[in-house]
Amino acid sequence: MIKDNAKKKGIGWFKSNSLNENPLDQDNVKQEEVFDEERSINMKQNEQVNLQSSNVFSKDNQDKVVLDLIVSLENMIKDRQLILYKSKGLEEQLYIANETISRIKQDLVKRDQLLQEKNKEIRGLESSLTNKQMSYDQLLEDYKEYQNTSNMEYEMISNQLNTEVNKYNKLNEESMNTQYQNMLKINELEEKVRSLETENQQYAQQYQKIYDEKSELMKTINDFTQRMTFSFSPKSDNSSETK
Repeated sequence: MIKDNAKKKGIGWFKSNSLNENPLDQDNVKQEEVFDEERSINMKQNEQVNLQSSNVFSKDNQDKVVLDLIVSLENMIKDRQLILYKSKGLEEQLYIANETISRIKQDLVKRDQLLQEKNKEIRGLESSLTNKQMSYDQLLEDYKEYQNTSNMEYEMISNQLNTEVNKYNKLNEESMNTQYQNMLKINELEEKVRSLETENQQYAQQYQKIYDEKSELMKTINDFTQRMTFSFSPKSDNSSETK
């Protein structure tokens, strides 16, 4: 029966160990369950021992010395069996404790390996973070340099722009003055052109008048010439016949 109980305890421990992912958190609970089970087993075994001893040593028809011896022997047997049962229970508890310690050591080894891996990952992350920090510092320095250069270029371009704006304003003012002067000159020239056109028109009228007068004079001269020619022509004919 003790072996069956030990097997049941071992099977129960194996099942609970295979089902639980974290044995370190449940070892205390298991040990308490094992101790409770051991106490119940010891109580049952003591009851069985009492029954067996009562059957083996019958006190009927015995004198006082024999009864005392029987009682002493029974007590010694009970004490021995109790010591044996307790020793067996302690051995089982020791075995369970050793198994728990081995399991804890394995868990510690696994945790040390996991810790080493995590430390390696942390070192990798620290190295990556350091590189990123260096890259960030370099980018920040480049940005500051770019900002300073941009500010200088902006100031230079602003100064150039102001200079060009001033030049443009000056040229615009000169252009406006020139346009105004040109407008005045154009108005003056237009006035002269109108005056010249008026004079030309007068000259044309005078020329036309002179031309008309000349034409009339030429017509008069031609008429006079024709009349004179006509008046002198018969006399010439008569003189030629006389000869």
